[in-house]
Amino acid sequence: MSFRKENILQLSGADYSHTSPTELKKIFLETLKQGMHGLCFSLYEDGQQPGDIIAEDQVRRRMEIIAPHTQWVRSFSCTEGNELIPVIAREFGLKTLVGAWLGKDAESNQKEIQALIQLAKDGFVDIAAVGNEVLYRKDLTEDELLSAIEQVKLAIPDIPVGYVDAYYEFTIKPRITDACDLILSNCYPFWEGCYLDYSLVYMKQMYQQALEAAKGKKVIITETGWPSQGESLKDSHPGAENAMKYFINTQRWSKESQIDIFYFSSFDESWKVGAEGEVGAYWGLWDKNEKLKYQH
Repeated sequence: MSFRKENILQLSGADYSHTSPTELKKIFLETLKQGMHGLCFSLYEDGQQPGDIIAEDQVRRRMEIIAPHTQWVRSFSCTEGNELIPVIAREFGLKTLVGAWLGKDAESNQKEIQALIQLAKDGFVDIAAVGNEVLYRKDLTEDELLSAIEQVKLAIPDIPVGYVDAYYEFTIKPRITDACDLILSNCYPFWEGCYLDYSLVYMKQMYQQALEAAKGKKVIITETGWPSQGESLKDSHPGAENAMKYFINTQRWSKESQIDIFYFSSFDESWKVGAEGEVGAYWGLWDKNEKLKYQH
């Protein structure tokens, strides 16, 4: 990092080193009560995974839990029950960032794109996201992704359309950046091995890099978070206290600087253990049984 140490300390959020666990929980609950800009919707219960068809009552039950705490909800797919998320979010008065999940299967991609377009035409989409970390995973070429983005932009010209990926992708893929109406940037200090005390200033640097790449376009942080348990990654250490501190600092920065942030995530999802290791299952503010963490 280019910051001198004293500048890092000034920008790294409140100092909770002498805060008791009980007091930290109190601050966390107060922060949650104040509400947040956005929250990523975790669809899957224990034993479920992508590919399973999810029923409406499950989506509605989870939406009811999170709705008092957020203004926006982000979804990741438009099929297999995910299409219900923006519809039900509207019933709760929430705005929606709706994603079409793109991968290596062209037929599945078209189903997702057509479902996203239909949801938008039906009035359930405030921002459309065409793909999530497709370039990072190397599931599509740049040209293939550009074609998908243009298809959606032509079909729903009155709705802002973007693509979600890690903040640095918008620097190294300027054609993608140019094609987007706004920049949807994932910023994870945890996954880059950042020590918790420096995580907020690191996220600010990530956001600034996306902002510079955007050249005047709006930048939204579409994912950021900290896991409550699991294995460490370099200087990033999971744990309840670190997760609470990161959430509090993130929400305070969001409000003070008017940065639109979608926090990741709403509920713990066990299926992510396979994809991301043990730590993948513990990013929720609520646990897998839909109980709010950090209360006791």
